[in-house]
Amino acid sequence: MKLQALTLAALLSVTASAFAAGEHKHDHVAKHGGIVVETKQGDLEIVAKPDLIQLYIDDHGKPAKLDSAKAKVTLLNGAEKSDVELVVAGDKLEAKGAYKVTKGTKGVAVLTLAGKPPVTARFAVK
Repeated sequence: MKLQALTLAALLSVTASAFAAGEHKHDHVAKHGGIVVETKQGDLEIVAKPDLIQLYIDDHGKPAKLDSAKAKVTLLNGAEKSDVELVVAGDKLEAKGAYKVTKGTKGVAVLTLAGKPPVTARFAVK
C-alpha cells in the first residue's frame, strides 16, 4: 500500500509540474521581422536595418512599460564600432538614420526599464 501511495504522489507531482510549466509558456518568435533574444526582463526583439534600429520588449507575454526606458545598441562590423541611442516611439524604442547593417553585423543592445536593472542582449544579423 505504501508503494502505491508513493507512486501516486510522484505521478501527481510530475503532472502538477508539467501543468504549471504549461501555464507560463510563451513563444519566442519574432513578431516584427527581427532577432529575438531572451533576457531576465523578457524577450527583446531587435530589428536592425540600414536606416532604422528598433527594439521591442515582450515582458513575459505582456507589453512592457516604456516610461523612462533607455536603450543603446552598439553595432560591430569587424573593427568598426558605432553606438546608437534609441528613444521611446509608441510601443518600442527606435532610432532612425544611416547605419552599417549587413549580413554578419554583430550587436549588443543594453536596455534599462524604470526601476529595473539594465539587461544586455547580444545578436548577429543573418
